[in-house]
Amino acid sequence: MDNNKTLTLGKKKSFFGFGSASLDKRKARAGWVFVLPFVLGLVLIYLPIIVDSLWFSLASMSYDSDGIMVTTFEGMKFYSDALLTDPNYSQTLIQGITDLLFSVPAIVIFSLFIAVILNQNMVGRAAFRAIFFVPVIIATGLMESINASDILADYMQSGATEEGAEAGQIISTMDIENLFSSMKIGGELVEYVTQLVNDIYDIVNRSGVQMLIFLAGLQSISPAIYEACRIDGATSWETFWKITFPMISPMILVNSVYTIIDAFTSESNVVMTYVSDIKDHSLASAMYWLYFLIIMAIIAVVALIASFFIFYQKRD
Repeated sequence: MDNNKTLTLGKKKSFFGFGSASLDKRKARAGWVFVLPFVLGLVLIYLPIIVDSLWFSLASMSYDSDGIMVTTFEGMKFYSDALLTDPNYSQTLIQGITDLLFSVPAIVIFSLFIAVILNQNMVGRAAFRAIFFVPVIIATGLMESINASDILADYMQSGATEEGAEAGQIISTMDIENLFSSMKIGGELVEYVTQLVNDIYDIVNRSGVQMLIFLAGLQSISPAIYEACRIDGATSWETFWKITFPMISPMILVNSVYTIIDAFTSESNVVMTYVSDIKDHSLASAMYWLYFLIIMAIIAVVALIASFFIFYQKRD
């Protein structure tokens, strides 16, 4: 009788998720507890705003004699106006997407390079990690506004005056052409390399979070694997491409998506800056949604391409 009673209590505990629940299930529930504030905020605060924004992009707004806002459904009119009527939006959109496609690989590669270096045993490693993460703190909240109006920061990015523009550049296209003159390098690549070197200030500022994510991934790799490689006589180059890169590949996808979204929401984004100056709220909402859909398509393409080389370690 006592055994049956104990078995019944055990089933009840299992049903409610206590006691006999597996470790994986308890971890899953703990994860939901941590993300619950975000889920509630998304459903109760952000989701109504998203729905209103989508509705405003499909309807015109006006006010009646009593001052009450009246919306009239217009369909895809504002989307058509954004793409076909406004001549500047399409050009700004192309420029924003081009900047995104050029900056994201540079930031991901730079953050991976720094993370690999900072993962080595070296004196002052913690201090160097903090130094590379300081720009992330500076680029938030009030500090971001101060930095945006900082004359020195503007000078480092583009030069303070027209006369000092050349001085504000680290290298010029002519320098790169002289370096690559005997290597048959195309003009587009020379211009890209020049832009990357001159934008190193912005790249460093936007690489802090990605660097920490890569560091977490690198530290999760078992040292026994590297020890086995050294015993087998593998070089550092072979170890990176055969061990480090496959093991860190999931973090490359995470950082790529994070960098795209970070650039998408940045105040320096040319598309967001242009649309924020549009006075027609319905047209602006349509422009935002078009840009959002394009960014989601880019993320889907990146995830699809990454799925071919991502390695997920199986844990028993």
